[in-house]
Amino acid sequence: MNNRYAIKFSKDGYVKYTSHLDLLRMFKRAFKKTGLALKYSQGFNPHPKMGFAQPLSLGYSSRCELIEFETQMPHTTGEILEKMRGEMPEGIKLLSCFELAEEIKSLAADADAAEYKIWIPTDLDEEKLQDAMKSYLEKQEITALKRQKKTKKMEPVNIRHMIRKLEISKVGQFAMIKALLDCGSKSNCSPELVISSFCQHSGIDTPRYDMEVERINLFFVNKLQY
Repeated sequence: MNNRYAIKFSKDGYVKYTSHLDLLRMFKRAFKKTGLALKYSQGFNPHPKMGFAQPLSLGYSSRCELIEFETQMPHTTGEILEKMRGEMPEGIKLLSCFELAEEIKSLAADADAAEYKIWIPTDLDEEKLQDAMKSYLEKQEITALKRQKKTKKMEPVNIRHMIRKLEISKVGQFAMIKALLDCGSKSNCSPELVISSFCQHSGIDTPRYDMEVERINLFFVNKLQY
């Protein structure tokens, strides 16, 4: 047995403001307290073989977070869930645990797309929102400012090819956008780029802190789904 597992969990409430690095530390402490010994890497700076499929941006809630890990000894998925659930803070709900097949390199490497719901308070009605989304998607290039990893500078990038699907509807006082975007090591589109470019295109001037983003699904290559 390879003793490789993954836990699917939801993240909501105040814990959504916890960084993914702090969340990793929290899971590491939880594993230690439960006696579920993690396997460590080799070398001068060994670290636990554990990581998220795709780290979530600060302030986002989620229904579908995945953390993969490797243990020193085999365990049943039920045993892992039972022990770990007692160590989770408020806002983290463990949904399931499953074994990872040997042919899967890692969930992070196989991540392909993510689905989000974006909630934007606005006075625009349904018809105006639909017209704005239609003209937005008809553009051959959709430009948004993105911080570059190497230079740390904000530079314009075309995100049109990274948007797989966008739908918009009026729900109460909110424009609710359902977005399917590239998500992974090969191509990654943050919802922030869609938010900034769509709001600019449609004339929405709602402050960013009044908006909410929730990740509702992760998709993987080879039609794998968890």
